[in-house]
Order: sequence, then structure tokens, then C-alpha cells
Amino acid sequence: MSERPIVVFDVNETLLNLDVLGPTFDRIFDEPTAMRLWFAHLVTYSEALTLSGVYVPFTDIGGAVLRMLAATRDITISDADAAELTDRFATMPPHPEVSAALRRLRDHGFRLFTLTNNTMEASERQLEQAGLIDLFERCFSVETARRHKPALEAYRSVSAALEVDSGDICMVACHVWDTIGAAAAGWQAALILREGNAPLDVGPQPDYIGEDLDTLADQLIERYGAGGPDRA
Repeated sequence: MSERPIVVFDVNETLLNLDVLGPTFDRIFDEPTAMRLWFAHLVTYSEALTLSGVYVPFTDIGGAVLRMLAATRDITISDADAAELTDRFATMPPHPEVSAALRRLRDHGFRLFTLTNNTMEASERQLEQAGLIDLFERCFSVETARRHKPALEAYRSVSAALEVDSGDICMVACHVWDTIGAAAAGWQAALILREGNAPLDVGPQPDYIGEDLDTLADQLIERYGAGGPDRA
């Protein structure tokens, strides 16, 4: 294992604040849980399609799930509604601590990457709008493997591209399904406990758990920041 793991970040909700989508869902559905229900279904159906051997871009699934939820409530989604959601999704701001925590990790010698269920085009637009893209050495998308996370092929495509052993990579995500997939692929895993996310006491467990990215950065820097776990 290398002295410092390569750190790969999930993007949606882990780095970028999903809550900014709330006003759009509040206006369309008038339900306080609509946005979270939509995102949960988006992940569920991306996984269902992957398990069925079908690849559909994440944003396309998101639009289809939006229309599905609306249909069950006799609501019509207009072109303007869809465009508003697409724009908000593409311009989500980072969580308050993210930028500084990423810079600290980079300054301590960690190589930083992303791996997202979004298409590469959508992910790069998100990170550019959030002012984060220059902090990452490279961005990865599941569209390379055509398998949405947590399919093992998604993680293995990154290991292969970077030409490193799986154990030399640490996945940082706020979703347990993502840390489970990463751990199953042989990666280290770190779980951020964003609001509404908590550990699951079955299956592969994360190596690190923190309330936010600052906390996880502290843990990684304490263990590896001086050149590795065996050096003070």
C-alpha cells in the first residue's frame, strides 16, 4: 500500500449541496419530502438499470424519475420545470467546508480525483460552477464502465486508469451504498455523515467516518499527512 492513498470523491451531495434543489421540488410538488424521494428513486433506478444490464445516463434517469413521481400525483412537468431542475442540478454550490478541506488534503500531498454517476460533461460543469474543478487531478465518470455505482466495474475502471492497486485508493462519499461498493472493490472508504445519511451496521464498513469533510481530512492527514502512518 502506498504511503498516502489516492482520494476519490463522490460529487452529488458529498461535495455539492443537494438542498438547493428543494425550492424547485417544493414549487412543483408542494411536498417537503419530494426532493429526497426523487433522489432516492434516482439512485434506486440507476442501480436497477445497471443490474439489468442497461446503461442510461444519470441525468436522463433523473428526468424520467421526475416525470414518474409527477404522474403518480397527477402533476404535469413542463419544459420550464425540467429546465429549472437541470440548471439547479448543474449549479449546486459546495458545502461550506469543502473547498478549504480539499485544499488542505492537496497541500498535504494527497492526490484528489472524483468519480460520479453523472456523465463527464455534467460533472465537469458542476465542478466548474462550484469553483472546485482545479482542485482535482482528474475527474472520472461511470459512463466509461457504463455501470452506475455501486457496481464494481465503476470503481475498477478508475483503478485501471490510474494503474494502482485497489487498496491504494480511498473513496469519500456520504452514501453508504457508495462506500459499500468501494469497499467491495477493495478500496478504502470514508463516510461523511451529511444530513439524512448514517452508517449501516451490515456489510462492508467504512474505514473512516466523519461529520463533514473537515473531520475526514483531519483523520487522513493525522494518519498519512506526514508521509505515512509509520512516520510522525
